[in-house]
Amino acid sequence: MPEYAEGAPCWVDAMFTDVEAAKTFYAQVLGWTFGEAASEFGSYTQAYSDGKAVAAVVPPMPGTDAPSQWCLYFASPDAAATGEKIKAAGGELLMEPMRVGTFGTMLIAKEPSGAVFGVWQPGEHKGFEKTGEPGSFAWAEVFTRDAAKVDGFLPRVFPFQVQTMDMSGGGAGDGGGAGMDYKVFSLGAGQPALGRMVMGAEFPAEIPPYIQVFFGVPDCDEAVAAARKLGGELHFGPMDSPFGRIAALTDQQGAAFAVIDMAKRVGAVPKMTPA
Repeated sequence: MPEYAEGAPCWVDAMFTDVEAAKTFYAQVLGWTFGEAASEFGSYTQAYSDGKAVAAVVPPMPGTDAPSQWCLYFASPDAAATGEKIKAAGGELLMEPMRVGTFGTMLIAKEPSGAVFGVWQPGEHKGFEKTGEPGSFAWAEVFTRDAAKVDGFLPRVFPFQVQTMDMSGGGAGDGGGAGMDYKVFSLGAGQPALGRMVMGAEFPAEIPPYIQVFFGVPDCDEAVAAARKLGGELHFGPMDSPFGRIAALTDQQGAAFAVIDMAKRVGAVPKMTPA
């Protein structure tokens, strides 16, 4: 099982009012299977691809009315210390560090522009058992209306190096527009961890900043067709890019996600320069 460096995306989960509907949706769109619900942890249910843990779904806590959304967790050797860094950098803790049995310690936070994310200090549960393949986590991007807040915050919390992507050739989730402001946060050379996009006028004002999670698929167009057949909504794409063929969707309960066929790459990879 892989060990994740500090700041590396290491897990995703989502709350759904109708967990069974979510399981049916992602089983057909991403090919997932699901384990038994852990009743002692709020019916937390792990999703598997080829028998390897890739995500989890859970019903909302009683009395809450949270929207369905995917939450990306970043690895930390000390969740409490990371929580202090988050507060010092202008972020907010929505859930203080909480130990989850013998599995690890988690917290939920909001970066200064408003996107929600998690931090995971591993115990027995290290995180993703596979990534970068069909059926598993492939990439993530922060969508924000205030790039300066995100750019100033993330490197103060995690050991990120920041680079600017030359968008004249198009990026992973930009729609191919030239001149767009796109940053990549990396954990050393060759270890990109996260992208940062600016939300333009095409985003309705009521949509808050968020982190878009990309899942790998063997065929982007087939995944989109399966999602739409089950009540999902297509918001962007499918579009070819140097990183793969991509599309952005919401599932039938409103949770945003993206799919990417990494085997189908078109065009040259954009140049990167230190920010």
